[in-house]
Amino acid sequence: MEKVILKAKVRTETGKRVAKDLRNKGIVPANVYKGSKGATSLEVAVKDLLEAIDTSAGENVIITLKISGDAAVKDKTVLIKEIQREPIQDGILHVDFNEISLTEMLKVNVPLSAKGEPVGVKVDGGVLEHVMWELQVECLPTDIPEKIDIDVSNLKVGESLHVKDIVAPEGVKILNDGELITMSVKAKKIEAPKEELAEGAESPELIRKKKEEGTEEGAEASKEAAKEPKKE
Repeated sequence: MEKVILKAKVRTETGKRVAKDLRNKGIVPANVYKGSKGATSLEVAVKDLLEAIDTSAGENVIITLKISGDAAVKDKTVLIKEIQREPIQDGILHVDFNEISLTEMLKVNVPLSAKGEPVGVKVDGGVLEHVMWELQVECLPTDIPEKIDIDVSNLKVGESLHVKDIVAPEGVKILNDGELITMSVKAKKIEAPKEELAEGAESPELIRKKKEEGTEEGAEASKEAAKEPKKE
């Protein structure tokens, strides 16, 4: 698992206005949590944060926070807990970290990836269905896999792979229910052709057009009848 260093500074002021001013300066508010203890308020440069997560490990990267601004606050080893983003522009609004120990087991989610092309797709024209996109695992921080690959090359149409079929990397325990389906190959859906109209049958569009014309003709006939003098 990759490790990066991220500079951070103790944040002494809080509130929406303070957070907005920080973001305007290219700085994002941050909190570090450890168990039930209160959070440590920090601030980090958005540019530095983006560089930290721009690795093959993504947001599962192990980060060493080099903290300044308060001698009483020591450097911390953390994982990203959550990044809050703007819904439209996707800018970073806030980041939460979890403080960790490199010698203690933890639970994280890792991506699940398909390896190979199923025979049911290549030969029989089926479709690979990716049912699960990540797995929850337990391991030491240094053993967190960047992703877990599943070999799907032998899957035929109608066959599936379950969590119990996955061989976890050394030092990693998969916590998901073993009976859950991760990948499957389905037969390709074929759209049934529209039923041809019976010989002599008229299409709905033609029937509607005739009704409209009949209504117009009826209306004209009524007008002509109204013009004729009434017979005594």
